[in-house]
Amino acid sequence: MILAYQVLTALSAIVFLYYGISCLCANGMADDFERFGMADLRILVGTLEVLGAVGLVVGQWIPVLLIVSAGGLALLMLLGLLTRVRQRDSLREILPAGVLMVVNAIIAWNASGLTTHLA
Repeated sequence: MILAYQVLTALSAIVFLYYGISCLCANGMADDFERFGMADLRILVGTLEVLGAVGLVVGQWIPVLLIVSAGGLALLMLLGLLTRVRQRDSLREILPAGVLMVVNAIIAWNASGLTTHLA
């Protein structure tokens, strides 16, 4: 199970690095934030995603950083999920935020030491 946990953490870091950079640079993401009425938050969200991805990696050596990064990314995805539900987006558009929220909640929970089932 340790390998599965490490793979989840690495995949989450890769996905958030990709989405964070896309959020900062890609026109499609800018259009989404405009549609949500949150264009002024795009740079903040992209920066938080990139920092969270870096925190997941560095957190392998600094456990408290892993907890904070994964917990913060889970919270960010909860807010993203709620935003997409409010916009009445399709399940296909909502699902990635939900999956990433659950994955990062599991990472944060496991990193906190409150469970030994995944490690």
